[in-house]
Amino acid sequence: MLRSAALTALLAACAPPPAEAPRSTPPPAALPPAEPATAPAPPAAAASPNSRDLAASPLPPQNAVAATPPAIPELAILDRPITYDAARREKTITYRQRHQDPAASDITIDPKMIVLHFTGGGSLEGTWRYFDRPTVERGRKIIARAGDLNVSAHFLVDRDGTIVRLMPETWMARHVVGLNHLAIGVENVGDAGRYPLTAAQRAANVALVRHLLARFPGITHLIGHHEYLAFEGHPYFQEREPDYRTRKADPGPAFMRAVRAELQDLPLAGPPDRPSAPPPRAP
Repeated sequence: MLRSAALTALLAACAPPPAEAPRSTPPPAALPPAEPATAPAPPAAAASPNSRDLAASPLPPQNAVAATPPAIPELAILDRPITYDAARREKTITYRQRHQDPAASDITIDPKMIVLHFTGGGSLEGTWRYFDRPTVERGRKIIARAGDLNVSAHFLVDRDGTIVRLMPETWMARHVVGLNHLAIGVENVGDAGRYPLTAAQRAANVALVRHLLARFPGITHLIGHHEYLAFEGHPYFQEREPDYRTRKADPGPAFMRAVRAELQDLPLAGPPDRPSAPPPRAP
């Protein structure tokens, strides 16, 4: 019995201490803590200035929501600017003073209209070079007599539908008598005979009109160059020289009908209703 007790005491003295309750191993210090399943709310300082008011206020009126500007349709446009140096700026101001407003002092316009044209030839490169010259050619006698500022436009549309921007839409281009001060000009490479305008050009014009109206919501009219004389007497028409008029056939009724058929959802007017346009007065 003593032997057994001594042995028991000896074994108890040599036994290891009782094991502690198991503990979870913490993650290594180098690893970041796991992100919560739901992101925490941003601190009050990061909230929008009116977040507290919005929670307690009624929804804004519907007209405030409608005032949000529409998204501008994406459109591939190549920029290839024509020369618009100090000399051309000066010629532009002089033209405006002579034909629109004697007090004009800059080249900027507020677009109200888009005017579609055709170039009368089949080459975008040739048209670009022609528009690049600041001074009008003397062979165009009626145009040259009305001022030496060369004709131009804001856009050229090639026969494959490529759209090229020649100048900012808010700078004045000389492309339509009486309406240059508020019109964006779009020239289509082609004519009424050898180079008829293409389906690709029609589609490009439709897309460009939509793009421009989204960017300049003040635009109210879309016309063809051949329709401009119908604006005599309209508030938009400003031409101080009563004998300066030209007769135009571009881009033609068929092209305008095709373009307008695809833009019926837009609030764009055509030319004013008139029994007949007055004949050109220039010799």
